[in-house]
Amino acid sequence: MSKLTATAPCTAHTAMVEKTGEVVAQPLLVRRVAWLTCLARELAARLVAARWNGPDLDALACGVGLDGRALPAKGWMAVRRLGWAVAPAVGVYVCDRVLRCTQEQAARALRLALHRRRLVAAIVTTWPQDPPERTSAEWDALRMALPDGVSAAEVRNRTRQIRVYHGEHGALPADLTDLEEPPKVAAQIVLAAADRQLVTLERAGSRGARLRVRLPLVASPTSAKDWAWHLLPISLPPTVPPQGTLCTPTLRVVKGRVRVDLPFQIPVDVAPATGHTIGCGFDWGVNTLLTGTAAWLAYGRVLSDGRPLTYDATGISAKLHRLRAEREHLATKRQHQQRLLTGITSADPRYEKLAAACRRVGVEHERVRARIRNLNRALAWSAARWAVDQARAANATVIYLEDLATLQARGRRGRANARLSGQVRGQIVAAIRHLAAKHSIAVVTVPARGTSKHCPRCGNGSSVLRHCPAPDRFTEKGWAWAYCPACGLSCDRDWGAAERIVSRGLLGQHATSTHRTTGARTISTAVEGNVARARRPRRPARAARRARRTQTDLHPRPAARDRSKNRPTPKRPGRPPSNSGNNATASRRVPDRRTVPAPTPTGNGQRPAGHAPQPYPAGHVRNSHHRTGFHHTKATPVLALAEHGSGSCYARPSCLIPSGS
Repeated sequence: MSKLTATAPCTAHTAMVEKTGEVVAQPLLVRRVAWLTCLARELAARLVAARWNGPDLDALACGVGLDGRALPAKGWMAVRRLGWAVAPAVGVYVCDRVLRCTQEQAARALRLALHRRRLVAAIVTTWPQDPPERTSAEWDALRMALPDGVSAAEVRNRTRQIRVYHGEHGALPADLTDLEEPPKVAAQIVLAAADRQLVTLERAGSRGARLRVRLPLVASPTSAKDWAWHLLPISLPPTVPPQGTLCTPTLRVVKGRVRVDLPFQIPVDVAPATGHTIGCGFDWGVNTLLTGTAAWLAYGRVLSDGRPLTYDATGISAKLHRLRAEREHLATKRQHQQRLLTGITSADPRYEKLAAACRRVGVEHERVRARIRNLNRALAWSAARWAVDQARAANATVIYLEDLATLQARGRRGRANARLSGQVRGQIVAAIRHLAAKHSIAVVTVPARGTSKHCPRCGNGSSVLRHCPAPDRFTEKGWAWAYCPACGLSCDRDWGAAERIVSRGLLGQHATSTHRTTGARTISTAVEGNVARARRPRRPARAARRARRTQTDLHPRPAARDRSKNRPTPKRPGRPPSNSGNNATASRRVPDRRTVPAPTPTGNGQRPAGHAPQPYPAGHVRNSHHRTGFHHTKATPVLALAEHGSGSCYARPSCLIPSGS
């Protein structure tokens, strides 16, 4: 058993002063929490700026305090053991527990910078003659100097940053402190570093909690009398199960409300890294956000039933593209207005009007950015929930994804590059890992190079696919469709890539490595193999089952009958006339409407994305987009296929019959 940690965003609307019983309304509560977060940010930013130099970062990196003892894992204790004190302004009273929280926040920012510092030092030490095109010897020297767990994307991004610095200053940076400014500190208070003298948290029923915290009564408290205990009732969202263990939260002010970021832990089973026989592979796309397939490993061969799984977010992607264009337009307009403001003085009669227009554009720009963030977050969780549901329906124990560190757009310009850079792939991967951990499903990344280039049927990467726009236009150059001249395979490009992804994962699972810090699992070596198409046997009809039980002839010879026609052919009964009076004699065999109910979610918790099933009128067709939570998204419905085994057609080897290699 292991513990899965998640954070539930909660809101505190009111509070009560414990000593006097005074009810604190939301506006006053927001001001008091803002006073506390501003004090914490000021102290943490001052500490980070004072220690943003090479010697202090070396002292933190060595892991030894002034007394010769090793630095503890808690940030505020490590800072105090190094002798890095921080004090509030003169005349301002701040208790020691608030200082702990600020030191913890500053220590986290500085420790995050240590990884970037080692990476920059390794790149600068092994700086090549031509940074975009390193030789094999230069790559070997760089890999020897890099710390563990560094991806190719980090090396590429830091190399670009150092190249820009070298072009501006004519020399390489001596340290990370020359390359970057001190990191900014958010306006929040990390209560996890405090104890019961500053904060307490307890459950209030199954769907509520009570937060007890000391808040300042004025902006600049001068004594302990200016601090008071406040009781904040919190409503827990349905995503927090009753058996979850609540942890100390973080307070901040967001859009005029007190946001309580409440961590909680739930027990989960540890997903194994190897030993998987059923897996799902998903390929990234531009419009079709996710394209996947389920496969089964049997005696060293990978079998697939040939059922594609698609999550088409074309409508949402188009809306995001329009919002990004509007955001860039507003940003350009605001920059132009700011340049005009710098050219005139406040005494100019045009200054007030131009400043007001600049503020309005800034507010609108922030609103568009918030819309993009919210839409990206909802889309990421919706796609992740759909992918995990498909894996559960197939009884898969592992989900294979392309490694994002090896994905890079090459040879594209303009709109295609912008659309690829605006994808929410990182959020989707994080959401899939979180949701899959709840069901003990492993998430492993595989190399992305060549998944769409070679044929999944031929295997070993020997046959190169021919890409065309459609299956009936093989002679034209395109992107969406793939055709193999060797074996004649004709399928969607992303679907073929998904089959190669799941094949690389199942065949190369013995080379799965787990990151020691993050726990992320990846396969760095691509093991090629062909994916055999298998057909699912049909369930015998009722007559066949009856004949098997009674041991009778399945198709007996019909009795002879008189074929002479001595009566008129009876007419088929017509359907009752509708309101319009048309189609009164249509056959009853084909109804005018067919109800296809979508699978209902199981469990009592609220889904991270998507709406709950709504009551539909009789005869209404429920499409697959009701499952995802977006009305402009088309996704393959989740089908358990339980009639061929225990929960899935992949449960038994006899349920898959290969139709050829």
